Amino acid sequence: MKKWIAFLLAVLVFFTLHEGAHALVAGFYGEFDAFHVRPIGMEVTFNTPVPQRSGIQWAYISGVSNIATLAMGYILLMFADTVSRSPNILFKATVYYLTVFGLFLDALNLSVGPFLYGGDANGIAVGLGVNRLLLQAVFFTIFLVNHEIVTKKLLPAYNVETESPVWKPWFKFARQTEHD
Repeated sequence: MKKWIAFLLAVLVFFTLHEGAHALVAGFYGEFDAFHVRPIGMEVTFNTPVPQRSGIQWAYISGVSNIATLAMGYILLMFADTVSRSPNILFKATVYYLTVFGLFLDALNLSVGPFLYGGDANGIAVGLGVNRLLLQAVFFTIFLVNHEIVTKKLLPAYNVETESPVWKPWFKFARQTEHD
């Protein structure tokens, strides 16, 4: 039961950070309209309709939330060895899930998400004046790197063992020996 509570708490923290960052930055630019709780999560809406959006502020409004959650994942990863030894199961599981969410969800949101629902990648691309597919490729690369980090550092730190290929390293890198 504690692991489910930890999972739900991590989901709540993740989406609050992500959508809260959208709201804060949008508020700074006078673009915040409303904060919605939907059946599939939370969402911030903005004053300017999508077809009328232009300018660097949309890169900030759309992108800061993704950078914040990715940064959270990397920061929590730095403490994985310490947190994984905590006797508090709820704390340990919550931080574990937050780390996984931080390293994966927004990398997927910006790489695969635009093919399904548009989202933040469109705002970032418009704001930076770059091709959305280039942005998606960058964040898919980040997703792949983060997958390797999770499978080689996070899972071992928490003693997670699985036979699923999803949670195994996908890339083999040559090891250097002392003689190389």
